[in-house]
Amino acid sequence: MMNRLELIQKLPKAELHLHIEGSFEPELMFEIAKRNKVNIRFKSIDEIKEAYNFHNLQSFLDIYYEGAGVLLHEKDFYDLTYAYLLKCKEDNVVHAEIFFDPQTHTDRGVSFETVISGIKKATIKAHEEWGMTAHLIMYFLRHLSEEEAFKTLKMSEPFKKDIIAVGLDSSEVGHPPSKFKKVFDEAMKMGYLTVAHAGEEGPPEYVWEALDLLKVKRVDHGVRSIEDEKLLKRLIDEEMPLTVCPLSNIKLCVFEKMEDHNLKKLLQQNVKVMINSDDPAYFGGYANQNYIATAEALDLSNAEIIQLAKNSFDASFMTDELKQSWIKACEAFNE
Repeated sequence: MMNRLELIQKLPKAELHLHIEGSFEPELMFEIAKRNKVNIRFKSIDEIKEAYNFHNLQSFLDIYYEGAGVLLHEKDFYDLTYAYLLKCKEDNVVHAEIFFDPQTHTDRGVSFETVISGIKKATIKAHEEWGMTAHLIMYFLRHLSEEEAFKTLKMSEPFKKDIIAVGLDSSEVGHPPSKFKKVFDEAMKMGYLTVAHAGEEGPPEYVWEALDLLKVKRVDHGVRSIEDEKLLKRLIDEEMPLTVCPLSNIKLCVFEKMEDHNLKKLLQQNVKVMINSDDPAYFGGYANQNYIATAEALDLSNAEIIQLAKNSFDASFMTDELKQSWIKACEAFNE
């Protein structure tokens, strides 16, 4: 029988919860800052790495937005995205649904076109070079107003064919999904699918709102859903995916240690969970590192690891034909 580490390395996977700005490695941040002559408060790569230690979501977001400030040109967004896609290649992630935050950049005077063009060109290059597929998901920053989200939605119109869905991220507590119901309604009229962060730091009630008001096809994180039995039953009955990010949850103190994580409990209750890296440069690991840390701490069986990978494809926005092809490839590891 194949051991866990070998299985994780060889299994094809999809990543459905990845903020491209959160894959910004210190070395690349320092390089782009110098290239663009942007002054950052860090004098060295080691200083940046030291700043990547935080104690909650807000302290992470502070450094996250500061780092994003060095991204000015299409090439910067291309380099950032291509570096992430190379990590995917190493981890046998064959499909990624990449989140990007236009407001983080347009508020600084960087055009929407600059942001999306750089990201898109990197995904095209990865597809040409090794057949990887990717979708782009545009996120609204929930600590900003719904009015600002509407402006971003309007900006997206010329690039609609390149964006498959809209989502909701940033500071969760105090910014419920209901705050953005109107802009999500408008996005759905435009043909976008919807997803949203809910039930990470926020309560289960936020998951209910994401489902009922934002009509999400997936819940990002959603780990606090386990606190509400009725909600849990609904997630199971509707086969609603939760895009869980284990190392992120530990780093942001959603759980004290990996052994406390509820992913295995959710999986064993037939909740459609899968493993993702969220903001890997900041949270200690890309896809395979998340799989390994979770498998070791929770003693996942090979069958459970394979199920997580199958879930990642099943919950993706790929075509049904491509989905089934990758699910079959995962199932072959059970034989």
